[in-house]
Amino acid sequence: MDTEAQQTERDRSSHPGTPGAEGRSRFALLSRVADWLPGGRITLTLIAGLAFLLLLNAFVVQPFEIPSGSMERGLRIGDRVLVNKLAYRFGARPGRGDVVVFDGTGYFGDADYIKRVVGVGGDHVVCCDKNGRIEVNGRPVDETAFLYPGDSASSVPFDVVVPPGRLFVLGDHRSDSSDSRDHLGSPGGGMVPVGEVIGRADWIMWPYRHWTRLTRPAAYARVPAAPAGAAHG
Repeated sequence: MDTEAQQTERDRSSHPGTPGAEGRSRFALLSRVADWLPGGRITLTLIAGLAFLLLLNAFVVQPFEIPSGSMERGLRIGDRVLVNKLAYRFGARPGRGDVVVFDGTGYFGDADYIKRVVGVGGDHVVCCDKNGRIEVNGRPVDETAFLYPGDSASSVPFDVVVPPGRLFVLGDHRSDSSDSRDHLGSPGGGMVPVGEVIGRADWIMWPYRHWTRLTRPAAYARVPAAPAGAAHG
């Protein structure tokens, strides 16, 4: 009787509908794939790792190399930042002070750019006040914490209202940055569509001695909301 019971139990476990059978089938399939590949399981592991990295790069985070000095002093040429591609995917919007990477095709040029958000949809951005500072919605912004040493807020005066769904962006190294100021007469008026933002630069990852987290400057926290009736972008 014991022998018969054991055989019956084995028969149940091998039935396609029993728990665990599907997992064993998948394992067997992976084993066959590994046997077919040159290098076997090592090659299969490498392929799986590469696929994971590609998915991570496409949907979650993406490294970005700083190509110019337009964001000095904080971001230097050759620095590699980690761009959070999920930062604005679930209802959140770029905020004043965020450092963002965006596709400038048709607005700045056929490339990706990294700049700081100074104004969002509905904001009234002016430069400069009597003390040489940028004003956003009537409030002066103290940019000394991140502005390149020796630079003024802008050598080019401007007075703009940011349209809904757009961003007014500037480089921290104002004298070495081509940004919204330089494209006021271009299509879109130098304003970047929120939909073209790839993500928010959250970390400097390389070189290791420059490793740091990028946070929103406190100076923007004191900026009031856009004037009543202005749509936020």
